[in-house]
Amino acid sequence: MPKLKTHRGAAKRFRPTARGKFRRAQSKLRHLLTGKPRKRKRKLRGTTLVSEADSAQMKRLLPYWKKA
Repeated sequence: MPKLKTHRGAAKRFRPTARGKFRRAQSKLRHLLTGKPRKRKRKLRGTTLVSEADSAQMKRLLPYWKKA
């Protein structure tokens, strides 16, 4: 069976957690920021977990990522 390729776009955007889930950055913080309240922009900082519905797809995109 041939080796699988890691999806390089996904590798740059997602990082595994110690329990095997994936972390991602939050969206909506790139432009048009003057119309968004300070509180909303503050809550969009940092990372959040990828939803359970997308976890199977993440495992296909990043086949060789072990638990951190």
